[in-house]
Amino acid sequence: MSTQRAAERTLDEVKAEVLRRAGKLHPFEGLHVEDAKRVTMALKSLDRDHWAAEWCKLGKEYEDKGDAAAKAGATGRTLAEPYMLAFDYYRTGRYPTFSSPGKKVAYQHSVRAFRKAATGFEVPLEIVEIPFKGQKLVGYLQKPAGVARPPVLVQWGGVDGWKEDRVLQAATLMRHGLASLAIDMPGTGESPVLWSAPEAEDTYRAWLDHVAARTDVDGSRVGVWGGSFGAYWAARLAHTCADRIKGAVFHGGNVHLGFQRDWLVPAFTTGGETYLFGAASLLEARGQATGWKTMEQFISEIGRFSLLTMGLLDKPCAPILGINGKRDDQAPIGDVYLLLEHGSPKEARVYPEGRHMGRTPGMPEEQIWATIAGWLKGKMG
Repeated sequence: MSTQRAAERTLDEVKAEVLRRAGKLHPFEGLHVEDAKRVTMALKSLDRDHWAAEWCKLGKEYEDKGDAAAKAGATGRTLAEPYMLAFDYYRTGRYPTFSSPGKKVAYQHSVRAFRKAATGFEVPLEIVEIPFKGQKLVGYLQKPAGVARPPVLVQWGGVDGWKEDRVLQAATLMRHGLASLAIDMPGTGESPVLWSAPEAEDTYRAWLDHVAARTDVDGSRVGVWGGSFGAYWAARLAHTCADRIKGAVFHGGNVHLGFQRDWLVPAFTTGGETYLFGAASLLEARGQATGWKTMEQFISEIGRFSLLTMGLLDKPCAPILGINGKRDDQAPIGDVYLLLEHGSPKEARVYPEGRHMGRTPGMPEEQIWATIAGWLKGKMG
């Protein structure tokens, strides 16, 4: 049994990393540098509730500005901008996951601010709620202007990027004539079930049923795009719902190799270079989503979800695009190659200098999204 402990960054290291990324790099592209400096100067520790509280103070300032603009009759971008800044700061407060009471509050604030911002979006955003086993699933639907019954792409992120974080990807999809339905991966956001729950796959089937029944989108032309730890579900659905999906994007995820001990121990201890708080935070976020709180429990449980072990990879599947960076330290590029080596022929785009999700120094991330959207449009018609 491994006795290694997950690596953590120090407070000073985290402060430096926030400032390095603020305004330009994931996950803090939306932050203003001067605002980030204010908060980092106020941080006295990496206590989760303290972290959440300091970022929420700034979020509240911008939400108040948005409320004042709304009261004055502002619309459109003038209304959306302060609320989106409020969302970004509240979101940073809950980042990477709501693993403490203060972070749960920060998440609630972020959802409220996001939905206020959405009233000023150029493309209307519909909050969709559907019943699910006595509870509900929540998603955000946006449709491209001037396209009657467009194909619809159901998209989701991983353990730290939730449905509110998918608006830029949605904009790229709509520029390609596709509708976007952004949802939460099981174990994140407003999803009522854990990633590891027996009914997790059923949440996706419920969404496929929903879009098939709508008259404003073409439910016969549906694609899926899963990012990071959520990419697993896109690959799985491509095999288990092959007759319902025109194309599936496996973006920066794991299907087998990334679930093995020899990958996970380094990823959770010495890896996690691209994760803000270090590898310990990666383990914490995945543990929050799955319900497995220790490294040993995670490693012992995750293996049964391998698509190879489940016997799915050699079965026919919907078209799959595997996409990632060759230097990813959160999901092995080998899982993209593994998909290519089994079952139906597939396609892939590997970024040789790319890190997690293919993010490559000096290359706009939007370039990756455009590649994905173009591939999906070709598959969905």
